[in-house]
Amino acid sequence: MKKTDDLLKELSTADNINDFLNGNENNFIDISISAYLNKLLTEKNLKKSDVIKKSELSEIYAYQVFSGTKINPNRDKLICLAFGMGLNVAETQQMLKSCGLPFLYAKHKRDSIILFSLGRGLSVVEANELLYNSDEATLG
Repeated sequence: MKKTDDLLKELSTADNINDFLNGNENNFIDISISAYLNKLLTEKNLKKSDVIKKSELSEIYAYQVFSGTKINPNRDKLICLAFGMGLNVAETQQMLKSCGLPFLYAKHKRDSIILFSLGRGLSVVEANELLYNSDEATLG
């Protein structure tokens, strides 16, 4: 598996996009959000119902995300699921990246609060309290 920087370098010098795509088929992320989340559940030996409860998301919405019927959940909803799964910062960043969403960026005040909360193993409710007290939009 090539690193992103290597792919970018190769892409910038490619003469033909089709040759680049064909030569790098094994380097592209090709997993749905629901498949990725279900893979995490299995790897961490978590129960979907427990994760959904801890995420503070509506059950219907969260089950739709896990089943794949809600194919493009927004970033905040996935971050709530990260809290529900007890993901650390690196795991959350990887999840966001794998789902094609912007990673949490420490230079953004709101993201810094979320990163702090993830790093300390806080709950969604606790993270939302910190966000609210800092006049930032809450999750969920």
